Amino acid sequence: MSVITLLTDFGARDEYVGLMKGVILSIHPSAIIVDITHRIDGQDIVQAAFAIQSSYRYFPAGSVHLVVVDPGVGTDRSLLALKLRQHFFIAPDNGVLSLLIDQADVAALFKISNPKYYLDSVSPTFHGRDVIAPVGAHIAQGVELKRLGDQLEPADVVRLTDIQARMSDDGTVTGKIISVDHFGNLISNIQMEMLLQSVFANQTKRPVIRVGSHTIQGIDRTYADGRIQNPMALIGSRGYLEIAVPGGNAAQWLKVGKGARVRVKI
Repeated sequence: MSVITLLTDFGARDEYVGLMKGVILSIHPSAIIVDITHRIDGQDIVQAAFAIQSSYRYFPAGSVHLVVVDPGVGTDRSLLALKLRQHFFIAPDNGVLSLLIDQADVAALFKISNPKYYLDSVSPTFHGRDVIAPVGAHIAQGVELKRLGDQLEPADVVRLTDIQARMSDDGTVTGKIISVDHFGNLISNIQMEMLLQSVFANQTKRPVIRVGSHTIQGIDRTYADGRIQNPMALIGSRGYLEIAVPGGNAAQWLKVGKGARVRVKI
């Protein structure tokens, strides 16, 4: 079984996703193609970085993940092939793999430069179809990463800066909203592990969450623990702090969105 996942900012209106699938199936007819999402906000590399980091582990070992959020397509930016924890990732070298490459167990990292694994004709505006899709299909068929181009070190590739939450000396955790889901929930970049080191370590006081000009007391376990039409905080399924409004839309209710600062303290 060969699983190939797609994560893009293409949306569903145009033919782009379908063409990538057609290329994959032309090379690897038995591939199982899974759409993680095509609703990443246009050119939002940070949102895509968090989406792939929180998604890939739910797929079988050996899966090939194609990430196409690529505002620099056709420029001199490189394309990367990464192996991590028995998973393969193909993506532009624009920082979208930052959260994966920064992990200690990177098994292999290569620059994609061998046209043998591209389509015969490569458009400068659609590397997802002409390079990433065919390369992903070939990897799923067993092509070794070393055949794609030169090996790289993690220090050689582009990293996104200041995308992770930070903890101050007094235990205050500061992050930001990086995504708003279909329900209007505000998903932050504050990981549960960071909260366990700080606010959750204090069993006597409830943490205080401030987002925009609003203050929320405590972090609940489920959406149902909150009061209808009142903002609440919880750890979402990604493992990150979320702001929600049960029975409502947090983004609309709080009038905040991506980029809004979130602070958690005792």
